[in-house]
Amino acid sequence: MRLGLEETLGALNAALGPGGPVWFKETRARHLRARDFLAPRRALRARFGDDEQVPERVVHAIVALQGPGVAPVLRCAATPAGLALQLQRSAVFERVLGAVAAYAAPTVPPAPGPRVVLHCPALRGSPCALRLSQLRAVLVADHLARALRTHRVNVRLVPAVRDPHMPTFLQQLQVDWPAASERAASEALRNRALAELIPARNAEALPPGALGRVCLKELVDERGRTAGYDPNLDSCLAVTEDLLSVLAELQQAVQDWAEDSCLGLAGAPDAGADSCMVVHVVSCEEEFQQQKLDLLWWKLDDQAPLRQKHLVCGPVKVAGAPATLTAPEYYELRHAQVCKASALKHGRDLAQDPAWTEIFSVLSVATIKFEMLSTAPQSQLLLALADSSISTKGTKSGTFVMYNCARLATLFEGYKCSVEQGLYPTFPPVSSLDFSLLHDEGEWLLLFNSVLPFPDLLSQTAALACTAPGLHIAVRTEMVCKFLVQLSMDFSSYYNRVHILGEPRPHLFGQMFARLQLLRAVREVLHTGLALLGLPPLSHI
Repeated sequence: MRLGLEETLGALNAALGPGGPVWFKETRARHLRARDFLAPRRALRARFGDDEQVPERVVHAIVALQGPGVAPVLRCAATPAGLALQLQRSAVFERVLGAVAAYAAPTVPPAPGPRVVLHCPALRGSPCALRLSQLRAVLVADHLARALRTHRVNVRLVPAVRDPHMPTFLQQLQVDWPAASERAASEALRNRALAELIPARNAEALPPGALGRVCLKELVDERGRTAGYDPNLDSCLAVTEDLLSVLAELQQAVQDWAEDSCLGLAGAPDAGADSCMVVHVVSCEEEFQQQKLDLLWWKLDDQAPLRQKHLVCGPVKVAGAPATLTAPEYYELRHAQVCKASALKHGRDLAQDPAWTEIFSVLSVATIKFEMLSTAPQSQLLLALADSSISTKGTKSGTFVMYNCARLATLFEGYKCSVEQGLYPTFPPVSSLDFSLLHDEGEWLLLFNSVLPFPDLLSQTAALACTAPGLHIAVRTEMVCKFLVQLSMDFSSYYNRVHILGEPRPHLFGQMFARLQLLRAVREVLHTGLALLGLPPLSHI
């Protein structure tokens, strides 16, 4: 079983006796020089009284901690900051780096997860009409779908895009979304809607194309107010063919699961309407209209899922650009800036070089995704469109992450070429490596802050509060981007300071191989994180 931070923290807190959590993991380099976990003095005072004295038997129990997933403890001692604990670092290196694949992948549940329909209304239009706030919703939905699927959650994506230009634009953005040429059949919903129409009052004018109005007051009072729907929702909604088409596609996504279950297909157990959740990923401008659609779906379809949640993406504000900037214009701007930055770096224009076309495209998309996804989706996002955000020397951008991805690729390609030239031996079995040779603080920083906690991060990214009350749902889609930026910063600092491929002397090979195995783990974690963003790794920039 792999080591886990959650398991270790759980065991440490349990060793202190009944009460809430006390221990926390250190992350800063200056603290990690002396300790890996800390139980602060204030928390100990609350647990053990004013003398803060932890019983000796408790300290001994902490040092002797064992259990599934619990990291081995080296020492535990009282300090002015509190109770400080350090792990047996060589043993942790050996356990983690001896099973790299286990730490670069999520914890897969033994049974398929819940069934989720991810609905992104912004994809019903054309790319040229896509506002930046809607683009943000699209990227959040795509990232969330990838994270959920890594945890065996059955995900259906709605709508299937029908605009002829949208699939090309989504492919350009490395967004994986289905396309369709025909609308879902809405005849049953249409008949139900016609039966529910209320008479027009005093020759009341209907919007163009409307079939009539449906009264939602009963549903607003029965479900809407307690769930958190807007109290200003109109009690009557004009029903159009377009609205019915939207509901028909959502209805079909849910019914397809029921059909799969009847046919006995794997991954479709318990496929009734109540066993799935619909998450509407909407921009803040779209939410009011989506609330109306929720109620209309319940009004017209007795089998509509009871659990409909709204993931509302905050507004996107752009400094120094017109408010009308569209998603394609934003992409073209970033692409031009990437090409310009590359020309300055290499001293020549590479935009027309076929070998660089794909690289520039990936760098442009990486810049956009890290800008759009590094902030919690519910918060307002402020974009700065200056060229400075494209530089590989900045430490917060997608370009910086991809640059360090390429540096890792170059490092391993350099080792491979040196082996072919006879300078280094082939890589030995991992079980023969001596990880006690890893004593640079940057090496522990990479393992303890990046490789070891990565499975927990993946689980948190895919966490959906399926049974939480209320209309709105919060997700942590910003976590992967922030993690990859911090990982890149730690790797860059280490790589700039430590010469990995040293002189070809036999007495230096042991440390070199241990370091390469650590960086293999870093590379695997980085590639997995990029895959969750729909970004391929780059071999050079």
